[in-house]
Amino acid sequence: MAETVSRFGEPHLIRPRLGQGAFRVLVTDIYQRRCAVTQERTLPALEAAHIRPYGDGGEHEARNGLLLRRDIHSLLVQNDGPMLEALKRLNGETIHLPNRNKDRPDRDRLALRFQRFKAAA
Repeated sequence: MAETVSRFGEPHLIRPRLGQGAFRVLVTDIYQRRCAVTQERTLPALEAAHIRPYGDGGEHEARNGLLLRRDIHSLLVQNDGPMLEALKRLNGETIHLPNRNKDRPDRDRLALRFQRFKAAA
């Protein structure tokens, strides 16, 4: 009998980010269930993105969030090779903002987040 080959790797323990679910609901609501860049409204394709990453001290708050189509969100996470080139093609696109000023993204956080992309341009 041939040896059975496993189709799955070893299980991994993950540490959930507390508050992530509430952050997703908040950001989804303030952006009226539409991507801030493309206005896509297919909810399973949208993700609540942190402007300042949660792992770097970013908070789960409206001013630190953008609702983005999943592929655009992944462009923000990586800044090399094809991902960086795809993000550069979005340069100059309009970001659709929430209606209330208190929910709009913090300009300083946005500037810091995108500073690394300008340097690589």
